[in-house]
Amino acid sequence: MSAPSKAVPVDRASVGLRSERGPVLLSLMVAMSVVALDSTIIATAVPSVVASLGGLSQFPWLFSAYLLAQAISIPIYGKYADVIGRKPIVLTGIALFLIGSIGAGVAWDMTALIVFRAVQGLGAGAVQPMSMTIVGDLYTLRERAKVQGYLASVWGMSAVVGPALGGVFSEWVSWRWIFLINIPLCLLAGWMLWARLHEKVQPRDRKPVDLGGAFLLTIGCGLIVLGLLEGGQSWAWGSPVGIGVFVVGAVLLVVFGIVERHAADPVLPLWVIRRPLLVSAGMTSLVLGAVTLGFSSYIPTFAQTSLGAGPLAAGFALATLTIGWPIAASLAGRMYLRLGFRVTALIGATIAVIGTGLTLTLDIDASLWHIAAFCFVIGLGLGWVANPTLISAQNSVGWSDRGVVTGTNMFARSLGSAIGVAIFGAAANSVLDGRTDGPAVADATWTVLLLVAIFAVIMLVSAFGLPKRADTVERANA
Repeated sequence: MSAPSKAVPVDRASVGLRSERGPVLLSLMVAMSVVALDSTIIATAVPSVVASLGGLSQFPWLFSAYLLAQAISIPIYGKYADVIGRKPIVLTGIALFLIGSIGAGVAWDMTALIVFRAVQGLGAGAVQPMSMTIVGDLYTLRERAKVQGYLASVWGMSAVVGPALGGVFSEWVSWRWIFLINIPLCLLAGWMLWARLHEKVQPRDRKPVDLGGAFLLTIGCGLIVLGLLEGGQSWAWGSPVGIGVFVVGAVLLVVFGIVERHAADPVLPLWVIRRPLLVSAGMTSLVLGAVTLGFSSYIPTFAQTSLGAGPLAAGFALATLTIGWPIAASLAGRMYLRLGFRVTALIGATIAVIGTGLTLTLDIDASLWHIAAFCFVIGLGLGWVANPTLISAQNSVGWSDRGVVTGTNMFARSLGSAIGVAIFGAAANSVLDGRTDGPAVADATWTVLLLVAIFAVIMLVSAFGLPKRADTVERANA
């Protein structure tokens, strides 16, 4: 699809909710709101969940199971979306998220809740990447500069509404409603997409489904991500289990690479990890995932333990990051059309480096306002990195490969989150050394923030590999 002529203005009326494609855009916003809200609403409810079901030692798996299931499923969904179309995949994702939400809402113990959180993760692995892929199908590069504002607003509202709803449900109703509220949202999103999204799957030769490759990729990546998430927590890094999961995972991925060379229609074409643009975009997304997890995992604990803030106040302080992000994302389109993908991402990465540097001034005498301000700056920077990184990768391929490219890029971000959890957790534990007092947590958090700042610098360097001009890849693909 070629870019529209510069002489033809692209305004919100032509691409907004009242346009011909508006109903589909609204459907995607509702679908994305399910995942966005779930990612912010659960954090403030964890104490209530543990008080109701017990299993304090198991509660980290509420997050690990979700992240693991989401990460390993993204590449598979991306590939099959290029074969059978986006609509069946996104509807499958919504259905899985609905099932997982119902099960989590009626969970009878912590083990059941963890299992249903994993089902939610399998659903989220389809919903978010497919929504972004569908947007790439429906809108040209110039149009997406406007559409991104609508999508970004979903995350901005969820950042504010999520923590508040989580606190309200936990304190005055029941924590179970943080999951049950997804039921009407899933039903509405599924019905709207079923009725409004009409796609024409591009014809291609039907080849044998690469089930072997899908199995090897899922299990291999699953073991690697599992090892990163649970190493140093559920088992020691140097233990037989800690080493074994990485060894077996690596062997399966090597076998996967061999299988893909001979597959008639590989689930993950090896050219995805050979093209310089895609490698740079993937590396940038990976580091971005690590930076994001560093703050979302440790800032709330620092605010509550070292500064004495309540869980709701700490959640809102962190929420400024997810408010700054969509604000920047909504403006990123105009920037990359004028300045190019590379310059826009470099500006964002530079702001993120400055923001992470500012967090190194935080100590036990800091205020929540300092945290909120610094997180907002970092969110602005990340918003200007994430959009051009993903869109430059999408625009470098046609319809038949856009799903797998989008999935691979978002998988890199999930993998980066897992890597960040592992590195930051090991660093924090080495400083804490079994202590949980405020000064100790402050020292551990500072160490994590130093590592986050280093990752931000790596993100800045990797962004140099993005294309200079925003229209270069689209012209090449026209």
